Amino acid sequence: MGIVEGIFYTENHEWVKVEGDTAYIGITDFAQKALGEIVFVELPMEGEDFAQEEPIGVIESVKAVSDLYTPVGGEIVESNEDLFDAPEGLNETPYESWMVAIKLADESEVEDLMSAKEYENFCKEEEE
Repeated sequence: MGIVEGIFYTENHEWVKVEGDTAYIGITDFAQKALGEIVFVELPMEGEDFAQEEPIGVIESVKAVSDLYTPVGGEIVESNEDLFDAPEGLNETPYESWMVAIKLADESEVEDLMSAKEYENFCKEEEE
């Protein structure tokens, strides 16, 4: 299972990479393996506002349909439109295939997220 240092993680298996006041959000390697082959994504429109932990989209795989939750609140500044035509990118390169970019409403919300080491331990507990 791949885990990248220097980004943050959630218990819902999303990752967050913060650059300035913008957070890029995607799903982890653990999540894409659990979902299986991803065939469709539904993402929010630019300009929409969301609160922390609010559902912002849908990921559909051959196994299941899952909601995507935002780990941080703010305004969507971009959705990764490449995923509309090629959702399998989430399986192939989960840490490069961000789903949305969100302008942080409250940068302190990032402090609620897990480090790479904390996430690794969390995943080990889930696998037991």
